[in-house]
Amino acid sequence: MSVSVVRASVSPGAPVLNRQQTGVGSVAEIPAAPYVTVVLPCYNEQDHIVRELERITAAMDASGYSYELLVIDDKSTDNTLALLRGVIHRFPKMRLISFRRNGGSGTARRIGTQDARGTIVVWTDADMTYPNERIPEFVRHLDAHPDVDQVVGARTTEEGTHKWARVPAKWFIRMIAQRLSGMKIPDLNSGLRAFRRDISLPYLRLLPSGFSCVTTITMAFLSNQHPVDYIPIDYAKRSGKSKFHPFRDARRYILQVLRMVMYFDPIRVLMPIALWIMGLGFVKLVVDLVRYDLRVTTSTLLAILVGFQIVVLALIGDLVARSRSDN
Repeated sequence: MSVSVVRASVSPGAPVLNRQQTGVGSVAEIPAAPYVTVVLPCYNEQDHIVRELERITAAMDASGYSYELLVIDDKSTDNTLALLRGVIHRFPKMRLISFRRNGGSGTARRIGTQDARGTIVVWTDADMTYPNERIPEFVRHLDAHPDVDQVVGARTTEEGTHKWARVPAKWFIRMIAQRLSGMKIPDLNSGLRAFRRDISLPYLRLLPSGFSCVTTITMAFLSNQHPVDYIPIDYAKRSGKSKFHPFRDARRYILQVLRMVMYFDPIRVLMPIALWIMGLGFVKLVVDLVRYDLRVTTSTLLAILVGFQIVVLALIGDLVARSRSDN
């Protein structure tokens, strides 16, 4: 992914704690790493991006946290990038990365997290839907609970487009995720969350390019015993045109949940299927023995054999997953 980077100048009041030698007798000062990095992907957000920047920076400036706002333009086709370049001087804590081709929100969040300088990384959207003025509250929650590695904004309402499809689809996907992970998940794919960057780094390579990246990071943390807390939030109607496709993205969410659980805990997915098939096979075995004078049909043997093969596949998958985690 080719990107170009624009860095804002350091504000006069910014703390300068580190020095780098640039030549004989010359020393360059560089700003200390911020505590928080807010990663903000943008794609065709020209009508409201400046208001979103103002809302986030106002909240973070008042919080007392040192921070950087890492804005990533995902090859917008409108005037978003020009607007960002035109206002960057107004936001001294802002850095701008522009993609040369569209990579998707997952790619933007992955690259943003890799490039982040903060200890805490915040993901959010630039469409005015999430209460970004509450970002400091998420950071304070992580500070107050050192045993928690991620805090997610759990939406109390659904105000997105295609509501008739979103609500049942998200409920169904969330039920699958809860069943497979064995944990209660109030909001699986919220776009507003804060997490510890060092914990997230091993899982960034698993992020898909699209919207299901938020589902992936949730499942990755839960599947690896990283505690996740949830804070109830309001969810506003989107400003601008939604990029969500109800059927295509719902299918991707379901597949991503299955991938994540298969990747970290294949026995949880495969063993119930295997036991059901083998159970049906043994029940049919008893029926065959009674009905056909101790003879067994081919379908009965096939069911037992298929169930046994899935058990073996689950055990091999678990061995691979454990050996991967050991390495």
